[in-house]
Amino acid sequence: MSNHDIATRYVALWNEADPSARRTRIEELFTVDGRQVLVDPPAEARKAAADLAVPAPPLSVHGHDALDRRVTRAYEMFLASGEYVFAAAGPAVELPANTVGVAWTMNRRDDGEPQGGGFDLLALDADGRIVSDHQFIEGSR
Repeated sequence: MSNHDIATRYVALWNEADPSARRTRIEELFTVDGRQVLVDPPAEARKAAADLAVPAPPLSVHGHDALDRRVTRAYEMFLASGEYVFAAAGPAVELPANTVGVAWTMNRRDDGEPQGGGFDLLALDADGRIVSDHQFIEGSR
């Protein structure tokens, strides 16, 4: 699978409305023990950690079930209303050590205007499946 295909399928996963199809996409894209790390948690989580005088940890999920819950919740929060859609923000970037960078935006459906975005660093196994996904949200700090 090419880097372009991986990036296209990755972004499509986050846009998938059908729960069964979403789960299938997760199983096709990620290894069984694949993980996603949200490197910069939302401001509310960072504030709660600061209020406890501890550093805000990255948030991570491991395995298909946890990934399914994570992607489903993001879909519910950002896309289910029909107002937004995720899109690739340029071509995938081939990086050393079997990693791929995917820049993306969250756009309004009605006019395509970007409302947010980020960058995901995908580490792949020898078969091109995602072992780890480190997600950086634009403007989260």
